[in-house]
Amino acid sequence: MTGILGAGQPLDWIRTALDILLLAFLLYRAWGLLVSAQAVHLLRGAVVLVALWGVAFFLQLTTVSWVLTTLAPALVIALAIVFQPELRKLVLKLGQGRIFGGAQGPDADTIDAVMNAAGMLAATRRGALIVFARTVGMRNFAETGNRLDAVVSSSLIVSVFGWDTPLHDGAIIVQEGRAVAAGCFLPLSEQQDIRKSFGTRHRAALGLSEVSDAVVLVVSEETGAISIAENSRLFYDLGVAQARRMLGDLLSVPGEESEDDDE
Repeated sequence: MTGILGAGQPLDWIRTALDILLLAFLLYRAWGLLVSAQAVHLLRGAVVLVALWGVAFFLQLTTVSWVLTTLAPALVIALAIVFQPELRKLVLKLGQGRIFGGAQGPDADTIDAVMNAAGMLAATRRGALIVFARTVGMRNFAETGNRLDAVVSSSLIVSVFGWDTPLHDGAIIVQEGRAVAAGCFLPLSEQQDIRKSFGTRHRAALGLSEVSDAVVLVVSEETGAISIAENSRLFYDLGVAQARRMLGDLLSVPGEESEDDDE
């Protein structure tokens, strides 16, 4: 009997270690989803309520405990209503995201090709919208456009956006270093305080950054300004070198950190 128990102990250790590692990984991924969906304040609010209930229970504050226990279902419903946009983004990212991390991002040559095209388009006041996918899948958005599965090049981007082609008003989606689709429709931003001067491209770039972790490059047709949308924020009117460096940082592309800030 002792031999049998002794033989099972290494298996128990492996099982325990695997249990801890899987739990840590799930917590890490869940925290990443909360941060990218800007739902951290939702988690903090829930933690505060639980802590308040714990203090009331420990100090035997019967009235407070009774009120919190009675109102708990109503509070859950109220939180779901108040934070409905954040919960929607979280569920969308959970459904589209890759559980075990992101796919391979673009290399430095791809970034250079995109930025060279962006510079030419900005100089001629031709609008452009280019999406760089990260961990959240873009299949649903790619299906709204035309499939390409092409190597990313400056000539391809200028051909799509440089003239009034059928694909001009949509977005090019770059995933795993390739242009997977063009002429794609993106969701418009839900932000209420967005600049009135921003057109559909900027609103679409912000909108996609609100429901995914994609990085979106925008060239304004009205002003020629180059901007980047990421994590519900818009970095407006960047220099070509500054935008190249920012894309390299956000997409973890080696060799982009040493670029000058402006050209």
